[in-house]
Parts: sequence; C-alpha cells; structure tokens
Amino acid sequence: MSLSVLLTGSMFATSGPVHAASVSTASASKAASVIATGKKYMGVPYKFGSKSGSTSTFDCSSFMQYIFKQNGISLPRSSRQQSKAGTYVQRSQLKPGDLVFFYSPVHHVAMYIGGGKILHTYGKGGVTISDLNSGWWNSHYTTARRVL
Repeated sequence: MSLSVLLTGSMFATSGPVHAASVSTASASKAASVIATGKKYMGVPYKFGSKSGSTSTFDCSSFMQYIFKQNGISLPRSSRQQSKAGTYVQRSQLKPGDLVFFYSPVHHVAMYIGGGKILHTYGKGGVTISDLNSGWWNSHYTTARRVL
C-alpha cells in the first residue's frame, strides 16, 4: 500500500510541470502559426479603414484582427480596442505573438515576432517587418498586450 501511495505521489509531482510546459509550448506554437500567417501577406498594401476580412489591403488593426482570427483568436476591430484585449505585458517581457501599440492615445498596432522585430502594416510598404528597438518605433512605443 505504501508503494502505491509513493508511486501515486510521484505521478502527481511530475504532472504539474509537464502541464505547465505544455501550455507554454502551445502558446509558442500558436504564436509561430500567427506569425507565419502574417508573413504570407508581406507587401500587401496598406489602406486606412480597410474592410475587416479583406486581404487585398489592410490597415494595422484589420491586419492583426485577420491573422489572429485565422488562428482561432478573436480581436476587436480598432487598435484602441485591441490595446485593451488580453493582459498587459512589460516591454522587457515581450514574447512572439504579443501585440505592441504606438502613439498616445493608441493609433497603431503591430505584433512582436521576436529578436526585436515587429510585423505590421503602414504607409507605402504595406505589410512589413520593422525593428522595434530603433528609430520611430522605439521612441513611440506605448504598451503591449498578450492575447495568446
């Protein structure tokens, strides 16, 4: 009897960390999927006010809404609304898949993809990857949210 209790206790002790790792792995996998979806649209033109669900043009928030929706995650339509979704993340704690926001009040959203880079759409280049830690993006960073 004490052997079965010892074995049972051992099983419970190992199931917790395995579960935690599974959740972390699942989030990382989902982030990789959202990033891959977004990268398929590199160069698609930017157009302010683009219609939700359209893939011929995007504005920043319709792009985020679309690529997350393709991966089973619902986001509100505007960047300001998106800046209230999920949970707050400190800049030093960013993980791939986190939403990052610019201006105050918020007027732009991008997705952190790791290595100091963001995936987003704006201006003449359309969907592109930019360096979060330099220039305009660095100086106008406002906040971040985790939705995965």
